[in-house]
Amino acid sequence: MNFKKKFALLGTTALLAVGLMAGCSDSKNDASDSEVLTVWGMGDEVKQLPKMAEEFTKETGIEVKIQAIPWASAHDKLLTAVASKEGPDVLQMGTTWMPEFQEAGALADMGPFIDKNDHLKPENFFEGSVETTKFDDKYYGIPWAAETRVLFYRTDILESVGYKEAPKTWAELEDAAKKLSERGDNMYGLNVDSKEQTLGFMFARQNGSELLSDKEEARFNQAPFVEAVTFLNDMIQKGYAPKQDLGMDVSQTFSGDAIVPLFISGPWMVKTVNDTVPDIEGKWATAVLPAGKDNNDSSLGGSNLTIFEHSKKKDQAAQFIDFMVSKENQLKWLELTNAMPTVKEAWKDEKLAGDPLYEVFGAQMENSHPMPLIPEFEEIAQNYLKHFEKIYLGGADVQTEMDAFNAESEKVLSK
Repeated sequence: MNFKKKFALLGTTALLAVGLMAGCSDSKNDASDSEVLTVWGMGDEVKQLPKMAEEFTKETGIEVKIQAIPWASAHDKLLTAVASKEGPDVLQMGTTWMPEFQEAGALADMGPFIDKNDHLKPENFFEGSVETTKFDDKYYGIPWAAETRVLFYRTDILESVGYKEAPKTWAELEDAAKKLSERGDNMYGLNVDSKEQTLGFMFARQNGSELLSDKEEARFNQAPFVEAVTFLNDMIQKGYAPKQDLGMDVSQTFSGDAIVPLFISGPWMVKTVNDTVPDIEGKWATAVLPAGKDNNDSSLGGSNLTIFEHSKKKDQAAQFIDFMVSKENQLKWLELTNAMPTVKEAWKDEKLAGDPLYEVFGAQMENSHPMPLIPEFEEIAQNYLKHFEKIYLGGADVQTEMDAFNAESEKVLSK
């Protein structure tokens, strides 16, 4: 079954749900809602959005109604909105959901609004963030919040094994992890997070893998991908990384003598380390990822602001998005939520450029790209984790498992 047919079936179910909800609701509508710009945002951080909306209203006179939606229920709510053609004017869209909802016709072409609003120009944003908005040479969203992965490390412990700076290559990363694992029993160098679905793909890209061909054919059993998986598996098999989940959080693994002094994570972890790991101030840092034979590419996620295709207030919606992605308001949003800006100019501000922990994320975003922007990628990524578990935990042959994974992915892509 192809994607459009699958979406049509889901949409029919969602439309029935709309009818049932309408039958149970009060028939009186708030007439003022027709004059208000509606914005749907996802997650707890959107609870801060009314503060920004108030400033927008003062500046433009346009009233804004914010609805915060938990990520767990957001996908079904969006399906319902698409099926009924009744939804918000502005919609926060996770980057990995963009292909699905763009293909379903839910997102407005931003081209006409980009031409009229200076803050919306693609050149204002990191290239990787722009990639998540572009389909068939048209833009269907504006980058809003970004996340990428960098290396976190204990500077004092790494120096104790001869590294005054973070590893810059895979060879240095393996050497440092080896030396760190030799500090004693149950001590390791690097955490290879076996539940992080982007990690293997990220390392494969660093090794020159294209992941998918131009025709969206899987390339997961070719040498660059297989070598990357082998590299990660070797880290675990040689004892440089834990084989099993240690059942500890970063406050335990990164503190004191640091059971695991190196790990890869996103910007949210800066606050977590500062808040929960005692007595290591000045003893840890972040760094861009070590490079494989091709690059040091990292994964890029986050969210975009989009206009709902069925909105009757597209011009006002574009005005709101233009307001939200100005440099000044990207920095205000950073203060309110710790969300990383997508606007390149924001990273020159002292709030970021003057913070050695955060400025690394800006540097890494110059070499960060989203995972393949196809609706099937989530299923493919979950399947990868199952095959990787058979390798690192079950001792299966890497090439054999990647052959199986590639064949499985081809079936997913051809549905």
